[in-house]
Amino acid sequence: MVEDGVSVILPVFNDRPALERAVPESVAALAAITDAFEVIVAEDGSTDGSAEFVRAWHEKDPRVRLLHADERLGRGKALNRAIDAARYEVVCYYDVDLATDLAHLPELVGAIRSGADIATGSRLMPDSDIVRSGGREVASRGYNLLVRTVLGSRLHDHQCGFKAFRRDRILALVPEVQAPHWFWDTEVLVRGQRKGYVVKEFPVVWRQGPGTTVRFKDVFSMGSQILGLWWQIHVAKN
Repeated sequence: MVEDGVSVILPVFNDRPALERAVPESVAALAAITDAFEVIVAEDGSTDGSAEFVRAWHEKDPRVRLLHADERLGRGKALNRAIDAARYEVVCYYDVDLATDLAHLPELVGAIRSGADIATGSRLMPDSDIVRSGGREVASRGYNLLVRTVLGSRLHDHQCGFKAFRRDRILALVPEVQAPHWFWDTEVLVRGQRKGYVVKEFPVVWRQGPGTTVRFKDVFSMGSQILGLWWQIHVAKN
């Protein structure tokens, strides 16, 4: 039986410095809103000591759990695995660099507890407060426009790494989601809307993390995956 509480997932690949901040801040933020919680570090084949750091934390606080993969799974597959392993009915994940202000965590969790199936932060709503490079801003707005135009989404921002789900609802959706890596976020939101899921989007304070870049091959890949998902939905019917 799934318990009443909150599971937070931190997807990690060679992110030891970010983990050293994200784990204690996540524990503190969760403790302020619920007595029942866990932090699952979905560590995806890291070689920088990330797994050892989490194991040490677990020894002093069992609410911090390591979900280790010996080989790189990709963000999407790592999230699928962690969602399945989650103990609580509200399942959240956010980027380990804490680009989205954790002050929004009560709103994220509250949206699910108030009846939403999916909740997602948005960097592109009128009240969003974001700081990032011009290149990323142009790429993000162009990408999200394509998702709305080609895939019929009603949301502003599909790739913000700050989402929550009702566990039973996301587990029912995951078998249809084929994206193994970054496109997972978009595919979940698009497929969820098509199934009539209640999706709550809200503006967030977001700051670009260090070392984040936009590469042409990433933009090209995302565009290709938008068209691929359109084909799956409208032609292949899956």
